[in-house]
Amino acid sequence: MAASGAFNIFKIPELRKRLLFSLGMLAVYRLGIYVTTPGVDRFVMKRVVQSGNLLGLLNFFSGGAFEQLSIFALGIMPYVSASIILQLLTVVVPALEKMNKEGEIGRRKITQYTRYGTIVLSALQGYGIATYLESLRDQGGLSVVADPGWSFRLITMLSLAAGTAFIMWMGEQITERGVGNGISLVIFAGIVARAPAAAYNTWLTFRAPGSNVEPIGMLILAAIMVVVIGLIVFVERGQRRIPVQYAKRVVGRKLYGGQSTHLPLKVNTSGVIPPIFASSMLLIPATLAGWFPFLDRVNSAIQPGSWIYNVMYVVLIVFFAYFYTAVTFNPVDVADNLKKYGGYIPGIRPGKKTADYIDHVLSRITFGGAIYLSAICVLPTIITNEFNVQFYFGGTSLLIVVGVALDTVQQIEGHLITRHYEGFTGPRGPRIRGRRLATGQVANA
Repeated sequence: MAASGAFNIFKIPELRKRLLFSLGMLAVYRLGIYVTTPGVDRFVMKRVVQSGNLLGLLNFFSGGAFEQLSIFALGIMPYVSASIILQLLTVVVPALEKMNKEGEIGRRKITQYTRYGTIVLSALQGYGIATYLESLRDQGGLSVVADPGWSFRLITMLSLAAGTAFIMWMGEQITERGVGNGISLVIFAGIVARAPAAAYNTWLTFRAPGSNVEPIGMLILAAIMVVVIGLIVFVERGQRRIPVQYAKRVVGRKLYGGQSTHLPLKVNTSGVIPPIFASSMLLIPATLAGWFPFLDRVNSAIQPGSWIYNVMYVVLIVFFAYFYTAVTFNPVDVADNLKKYGGYIPGIRPGKKTADYIDHVLSRITFGGAIYLSAICVLPTIITNEFNVQFYFGGTSLLIVVGVALDTVQQIEGHLITRHYEGFTGPRGPRIRGRRLATGQVANA
């Protein structure tokens, strides 16, 4: 049934065209990571990145582009950072908050500001990276940059900013003319492209001479991965449904309202943002230690795998889970919208009492979501210590890959069902639901 449902994709000309367009754009992105920025020795750069620092994190989210220092080396992260900054400013700047409530026109203006912010951040990061690269050398003393100077810095800054702008454009084109969220698919493609090499490296570790990893250990490792993927699917689709009742109202000769619905609150409202922020914060001392020698002791104390690192990682994930949820979801606005359209939660008075109740429920489920994120992200360290094998599939990468796959399949299934075709699971199977349910919106009846 599932196979026949998948083959229905190619029976719909529009969906087939959208899917091929998305795949074509992602192929262009993967080819672009091998176009190296002028003036950089990519072989030396690869050895420096693999030594482990903040560049390793950027290389992870750029799909290996930082190893080549390609024109796509910054990836889509400046756009993600600009989006988060605009979301934060929307909360504290009244003009942006008003603009955000103006509907589609306001959102278009904020999107335009996000694009401008992406270019500015890309240029600043490009200049900083160019300056940083001039001081980098591998263990053999070879320099990453053959001819340092202002010409190299300007060329690198322009190349990286142009590459990020092109990726941003590709992501928006995929969202508009393809299937799935383009920005998420770009990150997804980078991680999936590195999965075969990660699996091969894990196998080499198992087959290496003198390796004490037993075959049963590899089987347990594979079983753990399957269980973790299932857990991610279960939690990412999990939600707390708060019942909402709409009062009856008479408009002319017609009776409106009176039906019951629900307000869905996701268990993991913040998504994958907390692990990304936490990883970035913990990698900053490692990068600064290269410039300020007095930070060497701090850097050595919080090396990945140590108990101090794991504790700080969990604390930061919990903090950013609550912080990002508070920024992106406003219970007061939700309560006001409910009251405006005649909705109420049974047993709760409209207005402030409703906002307090929603905030209380959201705080409780956010704690569960934060613990879930922490468990997924520290799992690779536990596996490495217990089974004495390098685990190349990080928890953050699994979160991104599974989440984006759910969203994309859900959108494809929506196209199929709209055109009277069966979904992926057949006529009697369950409908596939993605992560992006209307968490911060109220269904207006």
